[in-house]
Amino acid sequence: MVRRLVHSADPQHESRALELLSHAQRLGNMGWAEWDLESGEALWSDHLYVIFGRSRAQGPIRLHELPAHVDSADAQTLDRLLWKVTREPEPVQAEFRVRRDGGVRNVRAVLERVEGKSGRVGVHGLIQDITSRRRAERIVSQSRRELSEAREQAAVDRQVTLAMRDAILPQPGTTVELPHSRIAVRYVPAEKTANLGGDWYEAAPLPDGRVLLAIGDVAGHGLEVIAQMAQLRHALLGLSMTGRPADLLLSWLNDLVRHRLDGTTATAIVGHLDPASGGFVWSQAGNLPPVLVREGVARRLRPPDGLLLGVDEWAYEQARITLRPDDVLLMFTDGLVERRHRDIDEGLAHTLTAAAKLRPASLEEDLDRLLEEIGGPNPEDDACLLAVHMREFPPRRRPG
Repeated sequence: MVRRLVHSADPQHESRALELLSHAQRLGNMGWAEWDLESGEALWSDHLYVIFGRSRAQGPIRLHELPAHVDSADAQTLDRLLWKVTREPEPVQAEFRVRRDGGVRNVRAVLERVEGKSGRVGVHGLIQDITSRRRAERIVSQSRRELSEAREQAAVDRQVTLAMRDAILPQPGTTVELPHSRIAVRYVPAEKTANLGGDWYEAAPLPDGRVLLAIGDVAGHGLEVIAQMAQLRHALLGLSMTGRPADLLLSWLNDLVRHRLDGTTATAIVGHLDPASGGFVWSQAGNLPPVLVREGVARRLRPPDGLLLGVDEWAYEQARITLRPDDVLLMFTDGLVERRHRDIDEGLAHTLTAAAKLRPASLEEDLDRLLEEIGGPNPEDDACLLAVHMREFPPRRRPG
C-alpha cells in the first residue's frame, strides 16, 4: 500500500519519499498494516512494531491473532471492528488498549476492506498510539475535577465563615441610638472568597453610663482567625465590665494574645465615650488612628503610644479628645485604606477627602458613599468602619 503511494521511476525520489513517510509516522506516532484475508499474511510498517512493542524478528501480528494482544476489557470492541471490516466496504474505526511491556497503550485503528485486481481480499489499517493524548486528557479532567471540588469547598468554607462571623459580630449596617450620640457601623467583606479575615468592632453601653467603642483586626484569614477574633472580642466585653481604663484593657488583651493565642498578632483601638460631655478617652495597639470630622474638615487624631497585640509586653498610653455637637468620629481597620496597587498614604488621603463629606443627617448613606469613593470592597482584605455622631449635650444644672 505504502510503496504504491510513493512509487516513482526515480529510485532516489522513491527512497526520499519513503524516508519522509517514515518520519511522518514517527511524528504522528502511527503505523500502517496490510493483512491478506486468504493467506493470513501480514505486512507492517516499522513504526507499528514500536507501537506494539515488538521486534521485527517476531514479525507482524496476524489479524486473527490481534485480539490476544488487546486488553480483555476491549476484546469485544475489537471483535466488532474486525467483524464489520470483513463485511462492509466502508472504513471502520475504534479505540482500544493493547498490552505492551507490562503496561497498557491506548491506540486508535482505522481499517478498510480492499479487493485486489486478482480478486484477493485484504484489510488495510492505520493505527495510531494516542496514549499521551489520553493521559493528558485524564490529567486535564482530574485538574478540572479537583478545581471544581476546591471551588465547592471554598464556597462551603465561605458560608461557614460568614455564618460564624455573623453569629459573633453585631448586625452591621444598623444604627445604635444612644443618649446624645448615634453610632453607625459597616462590615465590608473581602471580594475574594478565601480572604474573610478577623476584623471586628464593638459599640456597647456600660453600667457607668459610658459607651465602649472598639475596633480591631486579627492577622490572617479563615475560620481559625474568625475563632480567634471571637475570643478577643468576647474577652474585651467581659473585661470592660470592670470599668477600667482603655490602656489597661489593651494590656490585658495583649496578655491574652501572647499567652493564649500563640503566634497570633492583632490590632485594636479601645476607647470610652461619655455621651453627656463628649469626652473620648482611647488607646491603640497598632491600628490606624480615628478620623475626626468637624465643620467639614477631616483630620487624623494623634495616636497614643501602642504596639501590636501579641508582639511583646507593653505599657499602653491613652489620648483624650472632647467631641463637639455635630462632630463625627470615624474609626476603621486597615482593610479600608490598604490596596495592593497603591500606597497606604494614598489610601489615607482618599479616606480623608471622602470623610470630610460625612454629614450627621445622612450618616448611613454617607458611609456607603465613602466606601464607593475610596474604591469599594478590598479584594484582599475585609474592613470595619464605626462612625459616631455627637448630638447636643444636656444643659448643665445651675448651682442651687
